[in-house]
Amino acid sequence: MEFRSARQAIMQLLRTVAPADLPALLEWMRTTRDFDEFTQDNNDIMLKNIAEDLRNCLPLETMLSSEHLALQKIQQQPEPTVHVDAFLYDEDFIDSLCEEGKMSRNYCMVCGSHQTAPLGFISHSFSLMELKFIYHHVLPDLSGKVLVDVGSRLGTVLYGGYLYSSALQLYGVELNGDFCQLQEMVIKKYQFTDRIKVLHADICTQGSLLQNADVIIMNNVFEYFLDEAEQARAWEYISHNVRKQGSLLVTVPSLEDSLSSLQVRLQGANKKSHSFCWKMKNLEKHRFLVRSYLRINQ
Repeated sequence: MEFRSARQAIMQLLRTVAPADLPALLEWMRTTRDFDEFTQDNNDIMLKNIAEDLRNCLPLETMLSSEHLALQKIQQQPEPTVHVDAFLYDEDFIDSLCEEGKMSRNYCMVCGSHQTAPLGFISHSFSLMELKFIYHHVLPDLSGKVLVDVGSRLGTVLYGGYLYSSALQLYGVELNGDFCQLQEMVIKKYQFTDRIKVLHADICTQGSLLQNADVIIMNNVFEYFLDEAEQARAWEYISHNVRKQGSLLVTVPSLEDSLSSLQVRLQGANKKSHSFCWKMKNLEKHRFLVRSYLRINQ
């Protein structure tokens, strides 16, 4: 039913109400919370629709067969760990999947016994709530600004930026061609093409983009997808190219955590490693913002 027809139907219904009861009904309509489900933020609804579209295109674990290294590293975790995309599957959705027997939060420590322990859940995407928090509370007004998402994967940071910010342009840099195609599908379907652009590229070829970026977001971007030598190379490239005055860097995990396991490698492979580590610490003068986050659901 279109708006005009719906309005007429409501007015006709009100005319049938007993005059003595009409004031009480109108007061109820003004104060009730019964309409909350119909007044959800349209941007939230659009992101939930995008999540549904993506769920229909991906396996439950949201990992592709082409992600060989990431799959291997997840399997090498000290305790059993599964990838559950936080954008596609919120807590309620996970609960429903567990009830249907399609997912479990626990694993058996001794096959056939009742000894169980919580599975580790890891996500390479921000949840809807986290996206809103980043754009509403972490980042400043992005009017006229350029945002770059390194390793944009499903594109969630880009879609959130389009709907929750006034960023002039949002760039996603993604090495996996399959994920680039998924992002392009969403961007075209929801008509985001005026402000979002996805680049199928290695971030180490995008010096100019990094140099002109006002905000760079990196969520679990290297640890699971590159070996340590490649991670060190990528961080060094970023340290050389992110130089715009006042730019912000949001990293998950924190810079300290990301670099701690690489410093030995850098020292062994590069005589300039001490200078590199100093540069990363010295990024504070550019007002870089570092946030730590690890999604392990227990």
